Amino acid sequence: MEKIKFRSKDSNEQAFAKEVRDRVRLYFKEKNRATQGNMTLYLKSLIMLLAYLAPFIVLLTVPMSPWAALGMAVLMGIGEAGVGMSVMHDGAHGVYSSRAWVNKLAASTMFLLGSNTFNWKVQHNIKHHTFTNIFRQDTDISNQEAIRLCDHAPLKKYQRYQHFYAFPLYGLMTLARFFGDLGTLLKLNKEKVTQELKANPTLELFKLIVTKVVYLTALIGLPLLFTDLALWQILIGFATMHFIAGMIMSTVFQMAHVVEGTYQPLPDENNVIHADWAVHQLRSTSDFGRKNSLFSWYIGGLDFQIEHHLFQNVSHVHYPAIAPIVEATAKEFGFTYNLKPTVFHALSSHFRRLRELGRGVLVPNFQVPNSKFQK
Repeated sequence: MEKIKFRSKDSNEQAFAKEVRDRVRLYFKEKNRATQGNMTLYLKSLIMLLAYLAPFIVLLTVPMSPWAALGMAVLMGIGEAGVGMSVMHDGAHGVYSSRAWVNKLAASTMFLLGSNTFNWKVQHNIKHHTFTNIFRQDTDISNQEAIRLCDHAPLKKYQRYQHFYAFPLYGLMTLARFFGDLGTLLKLNKEKVTQELKANPTLELFKLIVTKVVYLTALIGLPLLFTDLALWQILIGFATMHFIAGMIMSTVFQMAHVVEGTYQPLPDENNVIHADWAVHQLRSTSDFGRKNSLFSWYIGGLDFQIEHHLFQNVSHVHYPAIAPIVEATAKEFGFTYNLKPTVFHALSSHFRRLRELGRGVLVPNFQVPNSKFQK
């Protein structure tokens, strides 16, 4: 993988990075709390897993009309998104528990989404979290064809209307991952990324194929066996479930990084981003709607994205407590803390940003002269 370095000669940036870490560390020490998950997270995990699995069990055991079955698929989609954001996410980051095997188990709920844990860790934990909002490094903004999510991506004529058609396409996120996982892993194996991360390419490929077969057998084969639904009806339900889950998760992710006030810097010709890594995370991320406690609970604290990106070694159940610390420290050092007050404000900001990107409106972005990516 191509290495990008973060370097800053600004003493204020360096001081902020140290101070915010020290203050958050002090919080956990004074409160005598672990940074991992707790009973609150474990209870939530049970609820999310039931929200996903219970409708499926009802579908298999209770005779119902196709329309009622479609309703079960919608509920499963809501539960699937909840599992991905509240259970799998913390597990994949290794903060669900202090025990490695429990983290691995929580991360493996990715298979309930039909996707692959190894691919997710490479694309999300490494590429997205390390190189947030950097073109050709952060796959969340770089690998989109129909939707332009980055100032530095090629502009196509039809993208002028993307602020209208983007949201339905977000519903294809989990299906795209499901069908794209094989190609992604083969590419990682070819580029020797798998070996760099000390994983066995053949074993990872074997696990991916087996889990996909088991997933399809369960989600399509069991309804064929235990219900009177036709195959085409089951496939519609399967697609609906994924559409609901994809729409929820993708929209939540976009409201944290592709909104007004978040930056997409470019490295210079030496692959250097001229900012401290912590300051880069602050500039490229946004919090939103933090006072909506029920919504925040459901999306796994992903409305506290600044805290998540600065402290991905901390479980999301602690973000409401450390957010005031991070915000106060940022403002004390003169940095903008990008907070959209409500979910509606974040959605509106994302809509406007999509419109700007679709029309080629370039906003100030801490761009570096002589970048090798500059058009």
